[in-house]
Amino acid sequence: MSLPQNLKTLRLGYSIVSSTFSAKGRRFSVGDLKPSISFLRNQLLYRHTTTSEISANQPDYTVNYLIKSCGLSPEDAVPASKWVKLRSPERPDSVVALFRNHGFSETQISNVVRLRPQFLQANPEKTLAPKLEYFRSLGVSREDLSKTLATNPMILLLSLEKRIKPTFDFLRSVLSEKHVVAVFKRCSWMYPNKNVVANIVLLRELGMSRSCISLFVTQYSLTVILNPERLGQVVREVKEMGFNLEKSVSVSAIVALSFKNGKAVLNRSRQVYMSRWGWSEDDVHSAFRKFPQCMIMSEEKIMQVMDCLVKKMGWPSRMVAKNPVVMGFSLEKRIIPRCSVVQVLLLKGLLINESFTLTSLFIPGEEQFLKRFVTKYLDRVPQLLSVYQGKVDIQEV
Repeated sequence: MSLPQNLKTLRLGYSIVSSTFSAKGRRFSVGDLKPSISFLRNQLLYRHTTTSEISANQPDYTVNYLIKSCGLSPEDAVPASKWVKLRSPERPDSVVALFRNHGFSETQISNVVRLRPQFLQANPEKTLAPKLEYFRSLGVSREDLSKTLATNPMILLLSLEKRIKPTFDFLRSVLSEKHVVAVFKRCSWMYPNKNVVANIVLLRELGMSRSCISLFVTQYSLTVILNPERLGQVVREVKEMGFNLEKSVSVSAIVALSFKNGKAVLNRSRQVYMSRWGWSEDDVHSAFRKFPQCMIMSEEKIMQVMDCLVKKMGWPSRMVAKNPVVMGFSLEKRIIPRCSVVQVLLLKGLLINESFTLTSLFIPGEEQFLKRFVTKYLDRVPQLLSVYQGKVDIQEV
């Protein structure tokens, strides 16, 4: 099979896979500020729900309230009613009103109640409002507050004085304000974990820079909640490998080694690169030092990217070893489209391999890439942009 046909096959194959997973992964946002279709549907469903359809052991008033005032479906309302017993609307109405006043949509309120119906019996002014107001004082927007808590309302179960404030006060002492907000938005489920504070202290003691700690906490929450003894062991191993804890690449190395089977994964990838693609031991070590992620990706991803760059494009395997960052890019969205453009330019004699490097080809953003490799050649290859977009096959140019 020719190179153009191979690239076409790769592009088509990945488009199909992408479309399939995209369709399956589609979901509705909990941040919709308008009553959802499901919320309105539940109101209609309720009209057809008779007392006989509800178990005699369930409190009818609670089920009714959950459906009519909170937007739960009858299927969700019955099990939720086992956790809360309502006898009047005053308290639950005040709780729902509090969430609305803090920017929660009807859909978000419904989700909070479904996940934690006990909140409807809470004293909103004493237990819920102070926590919501504290999060707002951290700089968390109304939108981020409602979106995060609708996904994980369990945060509101924590003691404000004993758990929430001490943890965030500490985070504010080591992180910038924007990073503290990022912790709430992206890692809110993990901050009550007692290991977080201990691990941040540990990282500071071992010499990690503030910027790297911020990266660690906001981007790699699963690692920052590790047992401190385990994390300390990994950090020391990374330092022994020669990584500088003031550089962000050290964070990637720590994450790579902190996986439960991290060393086994690294060894598997090492064998793939060496036995299948001819890398030397030095190549593996060098690549890991430059881009640790190249050693923890799946064997399938390694083989697909290397097959495209080495077999189909004809570039030396060790060229990839010297520029391992290219392994981290999407095959479908970046590698194949850009390789297609370069292949056309090479076939037309408008470009030679020596005139660019892998990093100059794959690292620049789309605007820069188009300017350097597409726009300047459109007068001689009018279909080049269409090739990049996957609308025209290489052999048709």
